[in-house]
Amino acid sequence: MLPFFHAGFFPMHDDTQVARVYEMGKALSDGVFPVRWVKDLGYGYGYPIFNFYSPLPYYIGGALTLFGLDALLATKMTFVIGILVSAVAMYFLAERFFGKKIGVLAGLLYIYFPYHAVNIYVRGALGELFAYAFLPLVFLGLFKIHYAKINAQPLKLIIPSVFLSSVSIALVILSHNLSAFMLFLFIAIFIIVSIISSQEKLQRLVVYFTVLVFAFLFSAFYSVPAALESNFTNVNSQVGGGAAYYDHFICLPQLWDSQWGFGGSIKGCADGLSFRLGKLNIGLLAISLPVFIFFIRRIKQKNFIFLTAVGFFLASIFMSLEQSRLIWERLPYIDFLQYPWRFLNFAGLFMVVLLAYIFFLFEKTISVRSAMVYSILLIIGIFVLNLKLFTPQSFLNKSSAAYTDKQSLVFSVSKISDEYMPKYFEKPKSLEDVKNTNMDVVLGNGTVKTIEDKTTLTKSLIIMKSDGVIRINRAYFPSLTVFMNGGGVDYRVKSDGLYLDLPSGEYEIEVKFVQTFVEKMGNTLSLLGFLMVLIVIIGNGKIYHSWRRGTRA
Repeated sequence: MLPFFHAGFFPMHDDTQVARVYEMGKALSDGVFPVRWVKDLGYGYGYPIFNFYSPLPYYIGGALTLFGLDALLATKMTFVIGILVSAVAMYFLAERFFGKKIGVLAGLLYIYFPYHAVNIYVRGALGELFAYAFLPLVFLGLFKIHYAKINAQPLKLIIPSVFLSSVSIALVILSHNLSAFMLFLFIAIFIIVSIISSQEKLQRLVVYFTVLVFAFLFSAFYSVPAALESNFTNVNSQVGGGAAYYDHFICLPQLWDSQWGFGGSIKGCADGLSFRLGKLNIGLLAISLPVFIFFIRRIKQKNFIFLTAVGFFLASIFMSLEQSRLIWERLPYIDFLQYPWRFLNFAGLFMVVLLAYIFFLFEKTISVRSAMVYSILLIIGIFVLNLKLFTPQSFLNKSSAAYTDKQSLVFSVSKISDEYMPKYFEKPKSLEDVKNTNMDVVLGNGTVKTIEDKTTLTKSLIIMKSDGVIRINRAYFPSLTVFMNGGGVDYRVKSDGLYLDLPSGEYEIEVKFVQTFVEKMGNTLSLLGFLMVLIVIIGNGKIYHSWRRGTRA
């Protein structure tokens, strides 16, 4: 994390993070929640980016700006939080089933997984960073449910696991919807296998169904509009072209050793960024195999964790290779993932779980002192081999203002990510083409005076000396409503804004972002989910303490 405390910032593939944190903080300071619309991005026309793109990390960064941090420092601290959560989450998963020492080792292996460094310092993939952080908590809850004796245990001992699973899945959805798509592939297989191998099939099915329902409810304020309103955007433009999945499969040798770099992904095996799993990790798996084979029959109660980790680790690797192309061609919507190597997040998760399991077996064969020595040597090995990866390519002597000045927001940052603009919209080709005002008189004689200009509300005084036409410089979405002198008014939608005919006279024009029925429905579902959980917690305030006193799986 040390590079985040260096002055300035560093270059990354997704060089929009500071701007997005800034826009989120600006919306929150305007009293907007949930934040969907941002005003300055989308070439200054505004667009509802947080209706569709991983809002959770930006809520964290935006909230930090409310406490006085500038957007750059808030962005850095958001990255730091994501890194810390990943280590702590994996610690809790491994500690619950294998003990504290192995929890520490697993947390270190997880936080120093090479692809984690790629996400942080090469790609700057803030959404995937947070999804990676919450994945261990998802499977902590699911494994707890699998091992629970549903008929024998009091319900209050199962509820925390259900709550943990639901919240964690929702957090992954809110962090990165593409990671959530991959996660649901694994969850579906997990649930099927867990139910088939259980004697309490119906009861376990009900519990898993409850998990999924509450995960949906908790994230509905985001996921419902993201699913039902994406047709108003140009997001389909992200499928195919240079991001077509069939050009970005990993070559198997790249998993063992691929040159560390800060470039991009290309067709073939000469990518500009690395997809290595880590020689230490692969070596540990190889040399630990004899220990596992010898002791596996003695630890039968945790075999499901081992089989899940092995199966899902191999599946993650397979889905990143050319050999999985048939699945990519047949599975609906999977082409939105763009890059098969995104599955490396899951490969890291399940590889570390597998290593934790093997450490657990190995610990049974040696003395406590020897286990401590080997643990220290392993920690040193992790630092020596992987620490050098967690550094940026260079540092840029740029202030927060350099990332958030008006020109940067309305053009430089906007053109990097404009897929959430309307399909028909005519995008500015240069900074000179960007409109500098909220409204213009395009026909007739008149003046425009801005009265109020906030994230979800623009109010202007229009004085028309003759009949004419004004253009409202906003991109059209169903959530935009135009009011004239307090009453609703119709307008024409064109490729460069909203057009309104006005006779001569004086008018107060308001442009408001009003949540659609779909967005309100999502809000209501999330509120319903939280109220239901609150009722359960109030009904039994000792749930958590009962769970912690429960028998370890």
